Amino acid sequence: MRRFILLAAFLVLLSCSEKPIQKETVVGIIPYKGISHEKVAMVQKSIKEYYGIETKLLPEKELPKTAFVNIKSPRYRADSLIAIQQRIIPDSIDYILGLTESDISVTKHDANGKIKTPEWKYNDFGIMGLAYCPGKSCIVSGFRLKHKDKEVHFGRFKKVVIHELGHNFGLPHCPNKKCVMTDAVEKIATIDNARPELCSNCKSRIR
Repeated sequence: MRRFILLAAFLVLLSCSEKPIQKETVVGIIPYKGISHEKVAMVQKSIKEYYGIETKLLPEKELPKTAFVNIKSPRYRADSLIAIQQRIIPDSIDYILGLTESDISVTKHDANGKIKTPEWKYNDFGIMGLAYCPGKSCIVSGFRLKHKDKEVHFGRFKKVVIHELGHNFGLPHCPNKKCVMTDAVEKIATIDNARPELCSNCKSRIR
């Protein structure tokens, strides 16, 4: 009887050791030179609050020169930045988020894959953030989120962070104009109108 109990206990321990270790999701944050420590801390707190995900602060970096363009004004290409970030994701990181105060841009295309018209406007279009849906890398800029009221500026920045990470997690734009995943449609007022949270539908999708 004693041998049977010992054997059963051994089998239980063996079966437990074979179970895969559940790894916590971690978002790595790259603070590009010029971003404040206060803003980075706010972003870390927001990601934890709205997604329940841990963050890891990575070393501060200069924006890569290979992403720089000067077509209409000095900017950094957002698509280049997120591609560069993705190539350097450490093994301990699941997603990577870059934070900058510099202007960022992208080429906007229509449903047929052609540059939107007028082409002069959309060939190098200034944006607030970019992420692929789904994806592993995103970038957020405070350049176009400025406001004389610091609280409003930080609130806008937080919403764009939650929005772009939502895309990385697989969430598309939401038709609910109060949801943080709503399409900004090139208007800062859309961001101001949205709440800094996911609507119930988006929450259920991300779970």
